[in-house]
Amino acid sequence: MDKSSGAVDLVAILRSDLDRYSAGEKLPSSRALVDRHRVSPVTVSRAIATLAAEGLVVSRPGAGVYRAAPRRPTPAVGDTSWQEVALSAEPGVPPQRSPDASGVLAALAVAPPEVVDLNSGYLHPSLQPERALAGALTRAGRRPGAWERPPLEGLPELRAWFARDIGGVVATSDVLITAGGQNALTTALRSLVAPGSPVLVESPTYPGVLAVAQAAGLRPVPVPMDADGVRTDLLADAFAATRARVFVCQPVFQNPTGTVLTPARRAEVVDIAHAAGAFVVEDDFSRRLAHADAPALPAPLAADDPNGVVVHIRSLTKTTSPSLRVAALTAHGPAFERLRAVQAVDSFFVPRPLQETALELVGAPSWPHHLRALGAALRDRRQVLAGALNRLLPELLPDRLPYGGYHFWLRLPDGRDVRALTSAALHAGVAVTPGPAYFTAEPPAPYVRVGYAYAEGPERLIEGVERLYRAYVATESRP
Repeated sequence: MDKSSGAVDLVAILRSDLDRYSAGEKLPSSRALVDRHRVSPVTVSRAIATLAAEGLVVSRPGAGVYRAAPRRPTPAVGDTSWQEVALSAEPGVPPQRSPDASGVLAALAVAPPEVVDLNSGYLHPSLQPERALAGALTRAGRRPGAWERPPLEGLPELRAWFARDIGGVVATSDVLITAGGQNALTTALRSLVAPGSPVLVESPTYPGVLAVAQAAGLRPVPVPMDADGVRTDLLADAFAATRARVFVCQPVFQNPTGTVLTPARRAEVVDIAHAAGAFVVEDDFSRRLAHADAPALPAPLAADDPNGVVVHIRSLTKTTSPSLRVAALTAHGPAFERLRAVQAVDSFFVPRPLQETALELVGAPSWPHHLRALGAALRDRRQVLAGALNRLLPELLPDRLPYGGYHFWLRLPDGRDVRALTSAALHAGVAVTPGPAYFTAEPPAPYVRVGYAYAEGPERLIEGVERLYRAYVATESRP
C-alpha cells in the first residue's frame, strides 16, 4: 500500500485479515501495521478505531488490539403492529400531531456521488471554513472549564456577540443560545402558541416550519407572498379571521422565493402583529449568505422593536457547517422567560464545547474573511447557474434573481407534473426539490427549487442543469 492510501483502504484489508485470528487472539502491533502497509500511525489508529466501533476488535491500552468475540445472533423481529393503535387513539390529540416530515427529510437527504446535488440547503465542504473550524475546536478544548456545565441561557460572551450581530435594541439579556435554527423554531412555536391554535406562515414557506407546527399540534395558515414579500393586506385579514397569536416569516432572502421584505412592508408587519396582540417570529437564517454584489440589507425586524413583538432567530449553521448547530433566540419581556423554560425542559442547555467553539470561530480574524469569501463564491455560483438556465431553460429563469441565499425558485408551465419532473431528474443524475412541500395546501402553480451551494463547483452546476434539461424535455409531452 502506498503512502496515499487512507484509513478506508486499510480497514478493508484488516477486516478481511481478521479471519486468520481466533477470538481473543492478539493482532499485529501498530508499528508492525505501519511497516507492513506503508501508512502513517494516524491512519492505523483511525482504522483500528473503525474496526472497534464495528465490534470486530477490542483495543486494550498498553496491551494491544485483539479479535473480538463473535457477535450474538440478531434477535427475532417482534410484532409492533399494536403501536398503530397506541399512537393514533389518544383522546383529544389533534390529528396534526404526526407531522409531514417529507420536506425536511428530502432536504436532509444526501445524494449519491454520481448525482449532482441541487437539492441540499448546506454548503459544500469546499465552501465551509474547515480550517477555521478545526482551529476553533482545538482552542475551545483548551479553554478553562470547557467541559463544565454552561449557564442555561448560554455563555455570556456568545450571547453578547449575537446581540451585537443583531444590533439595535437587542441586549445580551435578550439572547438565548439554542442548538441550531430548527431547535429555535421548535422552542418558539411551542412556547408562544397553544396546541390546536392557528399559526400564520408565509406561502410558500420553509417545510421545516410546517413540520414543527404540525408536531406541536398547531394549524399552519398560509399568507400569500408576492415579489416584495408577504402581502400585508392579507396578513391583517388573516390575523382578524383566525385570531392567531404568531406569524412566522423570513424577511431576508426568504426560503424558497428568495425575496427581501420591502421597507414599507417591514414596518407594516410589526404594526399589524402588534395591533393583533401577536408575535412575529423572524427567522433570519440567510442574512450572512448575502452575495458579494448584494445591496445593503435592512436591519433585522428585532433591531427596531422595543415592544417585544419580534422573536428573532439567528443561526451560525448555514454559513459554517451542518454540524455547528448553534443559534440565538431573542425576545424581550415575559416571552423570554417562557422561551427559556421550554428550552430548559426540552434539552437543558447547548453543550458547552460547542458554544466555546462557536465563540472561538466568530472571534477569530478569519471569520470576516470567510464571510467575504463565501459571499463572492455564492455570487459566482448564482451567475453560473443563471447562465446555464438561460441557455437551456430560459422560460424557467425568474425575472428577478435573489442577491443572497443559495437557490432559485423556478415556476414551471401550468400543467407540468412536478413529481414526474423531479423523479426524471433524479433518474438523469440531478437532485432538485419539488415545490409542493413548501405549501400548506395545494400549490397555486408548479414549482421546483434549484440550489447551488452543495454542488462541487461551477462545472457540476452546469452539468446539473444539462441533466435537468434532459429530464424536462423527456417529461414535456407527458399528460
